[in-house]
Amino acid sequence: MLISNYGGVDQPGGEEISAQGHRGSAGTVRTHLRPFRALGTAPLPAPTPPKVRHVTSWLLRHPDSLHADDQLKLKQVLARCPDLDAVAGHITTFAEIMSGLHGERLHEWIAKVEADQLPDLYSFTAGLKSDLDAVVNGLTLPHNSGAVEGNVNRIKMLKRQMYGRASFDLLRKRVLLVR
Repeated sequence: MLISNYGGVDQPGGEEISAQGHRGSAGTVRTHLRPFRALGTAPLPAPTPPKVRHVTSWLLRHPDSLHADDQLKLKQVLARCPDLDAVAGHITTFAEIMSGLHGERLHEWIAKVEADQLPDLYSFTAGLKSDLDAVVNGLTLPHNSGAVEGNVNRIKMLKRQMYGRASFDLLRKRVLLVR
C-alpha cells in the first residue's frame, strides 16, 4: 500500500498506521517514503539470511539428498561468500575421502586446505596431523572398531539405567541377559 498523504492520527490515513503501532510523526513517515514515491512502489522487506544451523546442515549432507529449494538457497549463500564456497569444496572432498576409504589422498587434502588460508579449518587439520598415521589407516583400511564401540555404548547405557543402585555382579548378569 502506498501512503500518499500521511499527516498524523488526526489526518486522513493516519488512523490505519497508528493502529498498527506507529508512534512517530508524519515527517518520519514522509522521509522514509520519499525515495519510494518516485518509483511508485512500496519498500520490500529485506530477505532474511538463512540460519547458521541450516547452512551447516546443507553443507554436511550429500547434495543429492537436499530438496530443490535447499539446493537453491545453498547456491545463493555460497555465491555471496567465496570463503564459505571454498570451505564447502573442502568438506565435499573430505566426505569423498571418508566414504570411499581414500586415506592416501589425505596428505594432499590437508595441503590444499592449508594453502587456501582458511583459519577455520586449521584446528581440524592440526587434529588430523596430531595422529596422522591412525587417521590414514582409519580412512584406508576396511577394518574398524564399530562392533566394539557399539558394545561399550550398550554396556554404558545399561549401567546408566541402573542408576548406580546395583553391584558389579548384578550389572554383569544384566549385560549377559540383555543380549
